[in-house]
Amino acid sequence: MVAGDEIAQRRHGARPAFLIPLLVRLSRDKVVPIHGLNYKDRPQDAERWLNELGDPYVRTGADVNGRVGIDWGVYGVPETFVIDRVGRIAYKHIGVLTPKALEETIMPLVDKLRK
Repeated sequence: MVAGDEIAQRRHGARPAFLIPLLVRLSRDKVVPIHGLNYKDRPQDAERWLNELGDPYVRTGADVNGRVGIDWGVYGVPETFVIDRVGRIAYKHIGVLTPKALEETIMPLVDKLRK
């Protein structure tokens, strides 16, 4: 963990390919660790997709039957969570993660949580 803050990204189905370069850059620059959760896709399909576009995730889990989504209160994918130092959800972004949302909301929160 970098300063105890993480981004957890849930994805499913028609994943926005433009998002991967954004996340790859964050990962490459070690801005914040990013964990992925493959939601209801076959693990081999998710692996193939990440191999094609780049894998920004420190770790990728699988939620094949949707149970983890229920535990996290997910009701729409994709969703992005900012996790604080003690493992609590500090912020939940519903929908596609855009550069604007990342720059204006998520990264300022990550910076605040690091202090």
